[in-house]
Amino acid sequence: MCGIAGWIDGERYLPDQQTVLDNMSKTLQRRGPDDSGQYLEPNACLLHRRLAVVDPENGRQPMIAQAGNETYALVYNGELYNTDELRSQLEHIGCTFQTHSDTEVLLNAYAMWGKNCLSKLNGIFAFAVWEKNSRRLFAARDRMGVKPFYYYEYPDGLIFGSEIKALLANPLVEPVVDEDGLNQIFLLGPGAIPGKAVYRGMKELAPGYCMTFTPENGVHLHRWWKLLAREHTEDEKTSIEHVRALLTDSIRRQLVSDVPLCTLLSGGLDSSIISAVAAEEYRKQGRQLTTYSVDYVDNAKYFQRNRFQPAPDSEYVGEMADAIGSHHQNVILDNAAQADTLLDAVRARDYPGMADIDSSLLLFCREIKKDFTVGLSGECADE
Repeated sequence: MCGIAGWIDGERYLPDQQTVLDNMSKTLQRRGPDDSGQYLEPNACLLHRRLAVVDPENGRQPMIAQAGNETYALVYNGELYNTDELRSQLEHIGCTFQTHSDTEVLLNAYAMWGKNCLSKLNGIFAFAVWEKNSRRLFAARDRMGVKPFYYYEYPDGLIFGSEIKALLANPLVEPVVDEDGLNQIFLLGPGAIPGKAVYRGMKELAPGYCMTFTPENGVHLHRWWKLLAREHTEDEKTSIEHVRALLTDSIRRQLVSDVPLCTLLSGGLDSSIISAVAAEEYRKQGRQLTTYSVDYVDNAKYFQRNRFQPAPDSEYVGEMADAIGSHHQNVILDNAAQADTLLDAVRARDYPGMADIDSSLLLFCREIKKDFTVGLSGECADE
């Protein structure tokens, strides 16, 4: 998880706004504690905070490339799961690479193919590219909107970031929640309306959308992908084999990491599938997967079985960890710690969310972070 932000302004001289730019970057420090970077010219600035997962030494951002008569500067948050395939295609048409990071692959893909590169990407991403000579910003978000991207447009300018707080760090953006924002918080929370943000004038780049911005012409949106409903013609046996192949391929691709990786295991269907496939892949490499679960003080004492939950999660977690042979760690949380973390959870989300669910997840991840940088989770996969 990295953090990106930027400011494009056709009138202001942005090198004079360094304090504001620093404040925007600092808001994203928790997303990217390993490194920070800045690309700055008179009317454009790109900011990056990095959590190093792949090629820690060479994947620094913003990353810059020259192609033809154009200079491209990229900030990117995400992960490409088909990096090797894309690199081979790009090398075939003359590109050379100095790193093995997916950032360099994405930058070259955009320089060679423009927005048509999006259909070739297999992964989760939100990125922005500044085209220096064209004075144009291009930004895109992945198909399902896994990676966030917020923006605020005003006459001659655009401010964007991975989190709302990065935009609010700029004095041009007022922290005012409008009526639509209140409706979203109280009626839909924790859900959200695609393309909407809760603050006045602020928008979210919707999943499967890309956009261009110039100070002269403003924002232009384009939907580059949408989910299509198709008739399902496969029989049960074929469907099972197809789903198994897709899941295994997807999970295997997400195990690529140059830093420690684990999985979160609740004993439910989603996390159990992820952990089982990951454990098998690790076993082939002579490694043991570490899994994590969360429980609460006195949960066993007060738990009551019912039709909805006939047994505590811990029973399924233990059975699953034994079956896949993982090194399992159980994190125990108490009520006081959850209550003390509520405000931190709201700050992390930038507006009220799921209360104790958010605070317990934050505490859980803090414990995992002590030993691991990446955790694969089935959180909300069935929704």
